Amino acid sequence: MKICEGRKLRTSFISILVVDDFRPWLRFLEERISEVPEMRVIGQALDGVEAIQKAEQLQPDIILLDIGLPMLNGIEAAVQIKKVAPKSAILFVSESHDPIVVRDALKAGGLGYVLKTKVVQDLRAGIEAALVGERFISPELMESNERY
Repeated sequence: MKICEGRKLRTSFISILVVDDFRPWLRFLEERISEVPEMRVIGQALDGVEAIQKAEQLQPDIILLDIGLPMLNGIEAAVQIKKVAPKSAILFVSESHDPIVVRDALKAGGLGYVLKTKVVQDLRAGIEAALVGERFISPELMESNERY
């Protein structure tokens, strides 16, 4: 894996904050990430408000952010996260296939959008793209001929 040629990492590894309200999914993502030696989960959040607080406190390289969160949804949280952690890249990880939701997520500051059903195939590519400031959208969403 190429680590961030166009962007300086703040640590010797890629630091990741995982945000989702379903604990088994959080554990699954952590297991997937732990398989890549240069990536580390440095924090978790279970709702949008906590995501903003953890993003500000931890300043991770990447934030994996669900959309359907309690207290403050992921799209609204992303807008606030960009203010408190502007160097953190946001990669949405959601089950929604709705093109309007995808567009809103990207407009709110997300660099990418990975479908939960395609995490095994797409997560690493999404993280790598976000690290260098490139947009990544699960290819399955692109098949709908939507423009994001």
